[in-house]
Amino acid sequence: MFKISDKVELRIGSSSFKEIYDIEDGIPAFKYFIDGQWKKSEEKAKVYSPIDNSLIAYIYRPSIEEVTQAIENLYGKGRWKIRDMPGDKRLSVVQRMADILQGVRRDVENALIINSGKTLNNAKGEVSAAIERLRKSHLDLRKIIGEFIPGDWSLDAVETEALIRREPYGVSLIIIPFNYPLFDAVNKLVYTILPGNAAILKPPSSDPIPSILFMKVAIDAGLPKESISLITIPGSMMKRVVSNERIGVINLTGSSETGIEVMKEAGIKQYIMELGGGDPAIVLGDADIEWASERIALAIASYTGQRCDSVKVVIGEETIYEELKNKIVEELSKFKIGDPRVEGTDIGPLIDKKSADEWEEAVNDALKNGCKLLYGGKRLNETYITPAIIECVDHEKLMNLEAYKKEIFSSLAIITSFKDLNKAIEIANGRKYGLDASIFGEDIVKIRKLIRYLEVGAIYINDIPRHGINYYPFGGRKASGIGREGIGYSIEQVTAIKSIVYNYKGRGVWDYM
Repeated sequence: MFKISDKVELRIGSSSFKEIYDIEDGIPAFKYFIDGQWKKSEEKAKVYSPIDNSLIAYIYRPSIEEVTQAIENLYGKGRWKIRDMPGDKRLSVVQRMADILQGVRRDVENALIINSGKTLNNAKGEVSAAIERLRKSHLDLRKIIGEFIPGDWSLDAVETEALIRREPYGVSLIIIPFNYPLFDAVNKLVYTILPGNAAILKPPSSDPIPSILFMKVAIDAGLPKESISLITIPGSMMKRVVSNERIGVINLTGSSETGIEVMKEAGIKQYIMELGGGDPAIVLGDADIEWASERIALAIASYTGQRCDSVKVVIGEETIYEELKNKIVEELSKFKIGDPRVEGTDIGPLIDKKSADEWEEAVNDALKNGCKLLYGGKRLNETYITPAIIECVDHEKLMNLEAYKKEIFSSLAIITSFKDLNKAIEIANGRKYGLDASIFGEDIVKIRKLIRYLEVGAIYINDIPRHGINYYPFGGRKASGIGREGIGYSIEQVTAIKSIVYNYKGRGVWDYM
């Protein structure tokens, strides 16, 4: 067992952040950003650390009337301000963001540890990924291009031609999840502003501070103040925001249930939604078991399973199943659980008590249905758990477990065996989600069949799902989302195609037979 002995405090050392917070009751109170200004209000919310549930900050909240007027201003002026900024200058602003973020990275890393409960390594990794994503932003430009279509391939279109342009939609609402409050803010903002959209950033209520710090970085880098807003309102107030007709794009990472509610309220808009996930890993009989077990254990335990690409179902071929499950248990036992501020800690807390409650209920549900707990499954306190792997050899029971039917956003995986590859496909596809899948093995015929039949957006061969800096496109099928994220590919989701048709009939431009 471990202890949280030292007081948990949010410390900000860089003077560049002084403008965005006051000190109240000895702790920082962060402002929101609307109409080109950092503002505060009478209403403020408390922000707690998942490390020990202590109060670490306040955030001021705008009224819904302020937000509505800010959207009107973005639509009326802000979207044209950024669209009229030459693309080369927009790219330069993004590149400067990387330099500024590098300079304040210790403060941002500390915010990720204290506010999000990330371990030292996880926090450093997220900041490094954010900086690399900013530096790779020039690769997005390959999709901000148009096309030329000659008309002579249709008798109806002879003596005409068309240019196909990509244009920004105007105003994009970006809703950030708690699990990557920095990286998702960086990634989504980059592909939103590069083609010339204005943006409204809604940080997560549980850990808003990393997103708020990045907003200051973006503005200091030269992003037009009139073209960006940061709204620190609770989710319960978002109905009036998502339904606003001035918003052309909604970009959300969250649960499938949240995605459905947003679409019901928002109506006809463009959507980029990365929703529920939790991935299957299929291990074939000729796989490298040492490697597969090591990677799968990491995919179960990383950030306490609070990842959309966390492995939730492990399906091993009968010939290697016993070895596989024993080895995964061995690998899971190597992870050190504790205070994420301490060097060497591998697993920190869940984001809140509610998440731990849902995890505990899913573990108990599996045990009540005759499944076997192979490792972990213990609740250490309000927010700390030991990663659980549960064996369920009865496939019918497995597919009725809460942990199978729902996305339990924490470290919990079910493991089972298969003899017939079609059964592995059935189990993998039986969940309503379809984000990623892993395949470990060498038999190219089996791998090729799995590639064809698995209903997911991305498949990783001999590795675990890793979205990384989004160098490769990813996104879900079924209840796992709409659209794709990935360097270059997301541009297609935030730009509208406009066809410009030129008519030259009878003007002698062409002499057709």
